[in-house]
Amino acid sequence: MASMKAQMRKGILEMCILSIIAKEEIYTSDILIKLKEAELIVVEGTLYPLLTRLKNAGMLAYTWRESNSGPPRKYFSITDEGSEFLTELKASWKQLNKSVSKSMK
Repeated sequence: MASMKAQMRKGILEMCILSIIAKEEIYTSDILIKLKEAELIVVEGTLYPLLTRLKNAGMLAYTWRESNSGPPRKYFSITDEGSEFLTELKASWKQLNKSVSKSMK
């Protein structure tokens, strides 16, 4: 059961992360805050590998920005490929949610 929950959470997290980044170019700690606000508690050790995987898959890009409070920060943005993938994920999620809801009636 734990493995199934982990796999479901992983797919959902990717969709949520892409959705957050699609709204604005964003710094990693701000992604964590937005996930926490949505009651999706994620630790940095989970987020960084996901961001790296999405970036390596061409879904995300990043730029470095100077910071007043320390070293430069990496800001993530969604690519055109990432936007297309997110659209597909949302459509799949909507259909899956509809199907699961029907089966539970």
